Amino acid sequence: MLFRNSCRGWALALLCLWPALSACAEGFDPEASRFGFELRTRWGKKLEGVFPRYDGEVKRLPDGRHQVVLRMYTRSVEIVGYPRYTQWTRGHQFFEAERYPVVVFVSRPYDESLLVSGGDLAGELSIRGITRPKTLQVAPSTCSRPALDCDVVATGAVRRSDYDMDDWMMAVSDRVVFVLRARLKDAS
Repeated sequence: MLFRNSCRGWALALLCLWPALSACAEGFDPEASRFGFELRTRWGKKLEGVFPRYDGEVKRLPDGRHQVVLRMYTRSVEIVGYPRYTQWTRGHQFFEAERYPVVVFVSRPYDESLLVSGGDLAGELSIRGITRPKTLQVAPSTCSRPALDCDVVATGAVRRSDYDMDDWMMAVSDRVVFVLRARLKDAS
């Protein structure tokens, strides 16, 4: 009898904690977030790439800090207005989407104040099975509740050649600038 009451007590405690445990991670708002990148051709034309399909979350860690995990799917990547470049970025010369279907950024833990003041967000970026340290620059917030009432904007440049994407160097710059505009789903 004591064991049964003890089990009921634990079950009740877990049930009460469930909302708190599930609030430990917040997903991105698909209506308001936009994840992409910019490339330049050798003639100076800017190409805008977007990842229409992505997922991830911002985890609240036990020590109060946060951590971003973002997955952007390369099979759906698009170069806006340029179907030929879209096929190229999905192909073996760039993301090689069939073999490497996801680009992943995992941040190091950070204080929430970073979203207000702006600054460096360190982490690791994985492209084509190659993982390298990457620091994104977070712009200072334009509102009092960043990621809910306004976008959190982060940018960071990488070299394609660092991730074995070095075809078409004569036509397209080695430099790729990731532009991430994120909002979270409002839990309230």
